[in-house]
Amino acid sequence: MTALDTAGPAVTAGPAPIRSTKRSARRNTRKWGEISLFAGPAVVVYVLFVLLPVALAAYYSFFNWNGLGPLDRFIGLDNYARLLADPVFHRSVANNFFIIVMSLVVQGPLAILVALLMNRPLRFRGLLRALIFVPYVLSEVTAGLAWQILLQSVPPMRWGPVDTLLRSIGIENPPAWLADPDVVMWTMFAILTWKYLGLAIILMLAGLSGVPEELYEAAALDGAGWWKTQWYITVPLLGPTIRIWAFLSIIGALQLFDMVWIVTGGGPLNASSTMAVYMVKNGLNVTQIGYGSAVAVVLFLISLVIALVYQRFALRRDLAGAITVGVR
Repeated sequence: MTALDTAGPAVTAGPAPIRSTKRSARRNTRKWGEISLFAGPAVVVYVLFVLLPVALAAYYSFFNWNGLGPLDRFIGLDNYARLLADPVFHRSVANNFFIIVMSLVVQGPLAILVALLMNRPLRFRGLLRALIFVPYVLSEVTAGLAWQILLQSVPPMRWGPVDTLLRSIGIENPPAWLADPDVVMWTMFAILTWKYLGLAIILMLAGLSGVPEELYEAAALDGAGWWKTQWYITVPLLGPTIRIWAFLSIIGALQLFDMVWIVTGGGPLNASSTMAVYMVKNGLNVTQIGYGSAVAVVLFLISLVIALVYQRFALRRDLAGAITVGVR
């Protein structure tokens, strides 16, 4: 018997890598097929209803166009120059940022406080949560018309229900809530707080449900009071929820339109105008689609820049933490 006979049959490794490569190619094809199947419709909708309108608005903004005739009056950046020189637009931007600042300063702490109180054992706690959330569920049209009637102080109603109530308790000269340029934005902020505070409270309650009870027990053993426990344990652990709510509040304030349009129409004297209201009044309502498109582009750019900056500096820790948890 020779050495070749004792060594056994030779092993050929040629076809195995080929089969492995084919299996890998089939897996990749199947993976991209699944991605296309599930993400494809969403991508198509996003392109058609987000990216395409933005691109068209940017294109129309370079024309003096009424929305009906041909696009043959190219004016370059004249719409943007007119927009940036308009003091009414400046006031509209200021009103948007007024709502942003007041929401973060007033609505946020108020929502946290109410959520902390409602997170304790209370009778009818479920009913109270439902009642707080009801204003957010109401449509903007219904809520806006209701507040317009409640605060009305001009003919045909001499006084609205709110003014009548105030006069009944001795306040003879209540302010013109919706007709005084110095008061109207404060009135709008109060209405917006009533409308959207419920969402903030529900979000905070959801965040509180994720705080471990063991931390409260350890704080109680250390002799910490209720307020100190909330300040040093609950509020820091609510950080991700607070940052998400703040982001939603900022973007919502920048895009504020419906409540203002229904309650005041941007008046009096453009005192309650926002960027979206200004866009409709000076673009669509007077058939200046090119100018309105320029306003839309500026609003989009302001929202985009604020969103990117907020994500870079405020949401970065939350995103990094989520990625780390996913990797683990």
